[in-house]
Amino acid sequence: MNNIILLYGLYVAITIVVTVWVARTLFKNGKIFLVDIFHGNKELADAVNNLLVVGFYLINIGYAVYTLRVADRVENARDVIEILSLKLGAIILILGCMHFMNMFIFFRLRRRALDEKKHNAPYVTGAGLKL
Repeated sequence: MNNIILLYGLYVAITIVVTVWVARTLFKNGKIFLVDIFHGNKELADAVNNLLVVGFYLINIGYAVYTLRVADRVENARDVIEILSLKLGAIILILGCMHFMNMFIFFRLRRRALDEKKHNAPYVTGAGLKL
């Protein structure tokens, strides 16, 4: 019985620490991309960044709670480590996939924003006249 409580405690604690660390890192470093994507509109970038973090927490912590159940018997420290590594490995892989998905979306949106800037920029002729 003590092994299963230890397993649950470690799983929840490590999952929350890793999720919060990744979310804060994404929040802090993703803001500059969002400001660029939204053409310098910092208020909109902040709002979207906050919504992304909330969604990130909901998905990751929701998945962690959903997969909390352990069907196997946990008889010794080896079982605790093996089950914990499988569960944490799944969480870390999901966090990594979400990170790369976010990066892909940010870069696609940034490229679209840069293309919009280029197409909306005034055309300057060789004589310096804007058309």
